[in-house]
Amino acid sequence: MSQALPYRPLAGFYFFYFAYIGAFAPFFSIYLSSASLSPAEIGVVMALPQLTRIVAPFLWGWLADARDNRMQVVRITTLVAVLVWPGMFASTAFLWICAVVLAMCFFFSAALPLMEAATLSHIGEKTGRYGNIRLWGSLGYIAAVVAVGYALDIFPVQALLWIVLACMLGTLSFVWSAPEAVRPAHPSDHEPIAKILARPDVIALITASALMAVAHGPYYTFYSIHLVDHGYSKGLTGWLWALGVVCEIAIFFWLPRLYEACSLRAILIASFALATARFLLIGWGADSLALLLLAQVLHAASFGSFHAAAIGFVHQIFRGRHQARGQSIYGSLSYGVGGTIGALASGYAWESLGAALTFSAAAACSLAGMLLIIWKLQPAARI
Repeated sequence: MSQALPYRPLAGFYFFYFAYIGAFAPFFSIYLSSASLSPAEIGVVMALPQLTRIVAPFLWGWLADARDNRMQVVRITTLVAVLVWPGMFASTAFLWICAVVLAMCFFFSAALPLMEAATLSHIGEKTGRYGNIRLWGSLGYIAAVVAVGYALDIFPVQALLWIVLACMLGTLSFVWSAPEAVRPAHPSDHEPIAKILARPDVIALITASALMAVAHGPYYTFYSIHLVDHGYSKGLTGWLWALGVVCEIAIFFWLPRLYEACSLRAILIASFALATARFLLIGWGADSLALLLLAQVLHAASFGSFHAAAIGFVHQIFRGRHQARGQSIYGSLSYGVGGTIGALASGYAWESLGAALTFSAAAACSLAGMLLIIWKLQPAARI
């Protein structure tokens, strides 16, 4: 690397950004339920963050590459998102909530893919160091999900709106202090990005990742409601969310050794297989705390090792001037399209099929992703 790793601003960004996720993703559905929205309406609202990730990250990634200044784009879009969120205090009407969430997420969706690209640029070829920075996001998620779980047992659920705002402000402060990363030239710079996207291995990776995002739709939308319906307190619900992320942190610590021992393809296959088991446990074993604990341990695979291996592949595929757009396109097509389908479908499935069959459908999606990886994605070199 030609410059020192700006560890503090990058770690601070991940901490507060994922603290925002830890406050918003598990508990905003409970806020929506308290606002008398139906399960289908809750599914629509919770799909909006994913919907914005279909188009917005690519737009911001293209703008960042065109201006050759990622951090300026991240700072402005994050600031606008922070200014939009207080509109949530104005009304609990379904359409108003949709408008505020859609606008906020459209701008806030720039932060993660562009900061991921910046982080990978800073660490260069030492991809194993990614886990040492990314684990701060997991710590932020844990801090938020546990604190918010207890807070909502004590305070009105409307307090969640203030907590989300505080996390967004923390994110903005570290985005503002993070330096721009040097992007060295790469031989693939002159290759059209459309040609890269047309490769069978790239199509397989993005499609399988989208299936994993679909599989997580019921989890991120209805897991807290699922637990509360089975008699668990919001405080315990927060701890179960946190347990999954503790295991995620463990896998991030272990990443350098895991990369030495296994190919990225092998890590992905194992992650999809364990995700399949996890969603079946959540759907059919909710009456057993022991089975729920086991399912949360498997978050280390369904998100932790899966995300790290997928990002590793993306870093190998999109290099040089394609890096920001590559990360954004990957996020748009996998988490954006997949997350939107997962959230929307889970809302309707929850009403018509019930919890067990909805999570079984999620397990089927992760199984399909595993088979696609086995079929089309060739083994990659160890990092």
